[in-house]
Amino acid sequence: MSDSQVTIKLTSDEALVLSHWLEKLQMTDLRRVVDDPAVWAPIHRIAGTLDKALPELFAPDFDQRLEAARQRLRPED
Repeated sequence: MSDSQVTIKLTSDEALVLSHWLEKLQMTDLRRVVDDPAVWAPIHRIAGTLDKALPELFAPDFDQRLEAARQRLRPED
């Protein structure tokens, strides 16, 4: 098997919303949500990469930024 890497590109809004969701996921019992332990390593890696790339996570107005990003990503009805 090769050690090639895959690059995923996300908008800032997508990254912020996904990072928050992954953090909530990691705070749960992953065994209840993810039935294959092999998936846990990539989940943790993606979450860690997003944490390093998003200074917004530590902004005092994080909640407002997150909600604004969610609103922009939701499809219009």
